[in-house]
Amino acid sequence: MAGGRLVVVATPIGNLGDLSERAADLLRSADLVLAEDTRRTATLLRHVGSSVRMQALHDHNEEAQVSSVLERLHRGETIALVSDAGTPTVSDPGLRVIRAAREDGVEVTTAPGPSAVLASLSIAGLPTDRFVFEGFLPRRGNARTERLAELAAERRTMVLFVAVHRADEDLADLSTSLGAGRPAVACRELTKLHEEVIAAPLGDLADRAASGGIKGELTVVIGGAEPQPMPVLSQLVDEVRSRVAAGASRRDAIATVAADVGVSRRRLYQAVLAASSED
Repeated sequence: MAGGRLVVVATPIGNLGDLSERAADLLRSADLVLAEDTRRTATLLRHVGSSVRMQALHDHNEEAQVSSVLERLHRGETIALVSDAGTPTVSDPGLRVIRAAREDGVEVTTAPGPSAVLASLSIAGLPTDRFVFEGFLPRRGNARTERLAELAAERRTMVLFVAVHRADEDLADLSTSLGAGRPAVACRELTKLHEEVIAAPLGDLADRAASGGIKGELTVVIGGAEPQPMPVLSQLVDEVRSRVAAGASRRDAIATVAADVGVSRRRLYQAVLAASSED
């Protein structure tokens, strides 16, 4: 194993006082800090009295940075990886560097801490025994339609990120696809002075966002779907055929119907093929 060490360091999601003592020590003692946005991380480094050199690592340059980061690790350096807020690689850069370091025999470890996902989930008052993190919704097209259809049938509690200036569109589509009455909690500015936690059905959240009452980046926690009686496969095949007749592609129809009722796409696809061969 190479002599260096890559440490994934969780940083505050708002309140600088949430930085752990161990994380602060690492940010002072590392040979290099890889930062998603060096300007934002500079504030954190000043807070802990660190003068460690920073290097930007973001979605647009991560692949190009991998080789130089590995060279430093193989020289025995300790490198801290941070994101703008929270735990790195959770809808943030860093995956390529971590994967390359592991494949190259470099020690990869963590200084765990704040996470917007877990912080929001912990105060939402929705079931936490099973949950799924969905990151950001796809912005448009079939990918968005398919994801929304999958979420509509998801029985676990869901945690999503909603980007700045997209709250109205995302919450409206979630309300339409999952149902306006689905319980949800929108969290913004957690741990900060203007922290806001809004518990309301999805339809109410969508209306509030549409009127400009919810601004900024959100973490949204949504209750899972209630279990539904499982239709027999022949009924699902008929539904696929109906959607195809209405103009949908067979692929999209199968994906949507499978997501709606929570069955395997592959199983439904095979049933559609079998029904077609019998006709």
